Amino acid sequence: MRSSEPRSLSGRVAVVTGASRGIGKGIALALADEGATVYVTGRTLTPDTHELPGTIGETAALCDRRGGKGIPVQVDHGDDDDVAALFDRIEREQGRLDILVNNAFALPDDLTDPEQFWRKPLADWEMVDVGVRSNFVCAWHSARIMVPQRSGLIVAISGYTGVAYTYGVIFGTAKSAVDRMARDMAVELKDHGVASISLWQGLTFTERAQRNLAAIEGLEADAATQPAHGCSPEFPGRVIAALAADDAVMSRSGGTFITAELADDYGITDIDGRSIPSLRATRGEPIWAPV
Repeated sequence: MRSSEPRSLSGRVAVVTGASRGIGKGIALALADEGATVYVTGRTLTPDTHELPGTIGETAALCDRRGGKGIPVQVDHGDDDDVAALFDRIEREQGRLDILVNNAFALPDDLTDPEQFWRKPLADWEMVDVGVRSNFVCAWHSARIMVPQRSGLIVAISGYTGVAYTYGVIFGTAKSAVDRMARDMAVELKDHGVASISLWQGLTFTERAQRNLAAIEGLEADAATQPAHGCSPEFPGRVIAALAADDAVMSRSGGTFITAELADDYGITDIDGRSIPSLRATRGEPIWAPV
């Protein structure tokens, strides 16, 4: 736990979706490190019921240890009733919402298989259901809390695949849609003091990524998964915390940003002190500028 030095997000309330493990867990911890109350959502409630480690309760407990407050809520982000109940609870318990991080994404086991789209199952479309539609549903509920208070930040977790072929057709389609959705939501939120931003992550050393790098031959040589370019799961959370604490965040609303470049703007490094490189020159540049 950090010492009693001032925390930039004390009194702020956040939702991080898909935070049992991976990027969502890292973001939740980084926000808690700055004093936020974090609603940690995901489907994994009981240890050893998922192929990868991590539960919403474990993430929430770590948030408490970081000096924030973690509140675990089991949510299936493909179930609109589950999501509505989450936001009803937040409004009832907190009376406000300051940050939504749309991170939940249905990653199929065959994501990194080098097969053409017609050779993969139609069930992979779930990446759009939980990864695009789920973003919209959470943003819809969040806006109904944030607009009356005339403040808030909605962040979508995306990646270079918004412009660069990565893994397959559906994955690229989903991330491209996320970028455009964040931009168009910003247009409609502009006069209400609520910011909407999409962040491009490169390789992040999640539990899944580390397993895949160890198990899949040749993955380290892929442009999207070169370990030298990777970051910890907390790195994007540090950037989101800076955005949420920035009084001028509305000037960025509607933009798609490379996380590594925003980190440079805010003077942020990864948890090991490294500066994470932008891959703009090799992977592509964002399409959408702030509105």
